[in-house]
Amino acid sequence: MLKNRENLKSSEQRQHLKDLLALNETISTVMILKDKLKHIWTYRSRAWAEKALDQWCQLAQTLNHQSVTKFAKSLERYRYGILNHCDYAIHNGKIEGVNNKIKVIKRKAYGFHDLRYFTLKIYQAFYN
Repeated sequence: MLKNRENLKSSEQRQHLKDLLALNETISTVMILKDKLKHIWTYRSRAWAEKALDQWCQLAQTLNHQSVTKFAKSLERYRYGILNHCDYAIHNGKIEGVNNKIKVIKRKAYGFHDLRYFTLKIYQAFYN
């Protein structure tokens, strides 16, 4: 159930998910909510994303499930940052990669005593 539906490879996996959803209406509804929430990240218009987020939170509140309601309130708290994704679709993956590479440089040298030399090693790693 943690996989996206489109990532279920075998017909056996798809049937298993279908059987689980048939057994529990709440799980089925939460799966639908999950799919709708993923769609919010595709909007490039802040107004459309805001409308979709509002609708999603209202729909989540009507479920009357404690965990889902708590998650919806959390989304409302982070609304500004979520909607900023429409204006600035920046992901932190590249920055995490840079930070990781710098940590590897530092680890290989067992620490640098000279900040200037450390800076030069970083430049060398990225501009070589």
